[in-house]
Amino acid sequence: MIARIKGTVLETTPLLVVIEAGGVGYDVQIPITTAEKVPGVGKECSLFIHSVYREDSASLYGFATREDRDFFRLLVEKVSGIGPKIGIAILSRMSVELLRGAIASADIALLSKCPGIGKKTAERLVIELKDKVSLSTAVTATDSTGAATSASSGAYQDAVSSLIILGYKPADADKFVRKASSQLPTNASVEALVKQALS
Repeated sequence: MIARIKGTVLETTPLLVVIEAGGVGYDVQIPITTAEKVPGVGKECSLFIHSVYREDSASLYGFATREDRDFFRLLVEKVSGIGPKIGIAILSRMSVELLRGAIASADIALLSKCPGIGKKTAERLVIELKDKVSLSTAVTATDSTGAATSASSGAYQDAVSSLIILGYKPADADKFVRKASSQLPTNASVEALVKQALS
């Protein structure tokens, strides 16, 4: 069982990185949030790995942090209907912190927006994982300006998604929307959040 790979980046795409370690090139599937942290070709990279072995294949899934890898394992091992492909898609769409917040608050509507997740799967996700996450680790707390901003709210996440569609990196989109939400009422619309974030 491979738990971690450290080596030289040979090639990279938004959902795959090839890392050479010990003279062997490993295809590692990654979420977009990890791809943003992978250095350029020729640079050294270290990823936490989840390995899947089947009779006819072996797949490696890589993550920038142990927390991301462990949460991926929760998704694919504890929730019926979620396999590695959907798990990667979910973590490409939302950060672990936002997922924890949505699960802890049973935000079915937000979870249903993740790729491959319908209402029933979202409900199973909450039932199976709610006791494994806590609001203390969720991004639903008061931000540094003192404004109560729920990062798991539908408007917040839709605003982040809108900025990503416009070409912003997920981390930057989240940062800009978080700042915008601190300057607007807590019930601000998606349009208001996006407009403020771009101002």
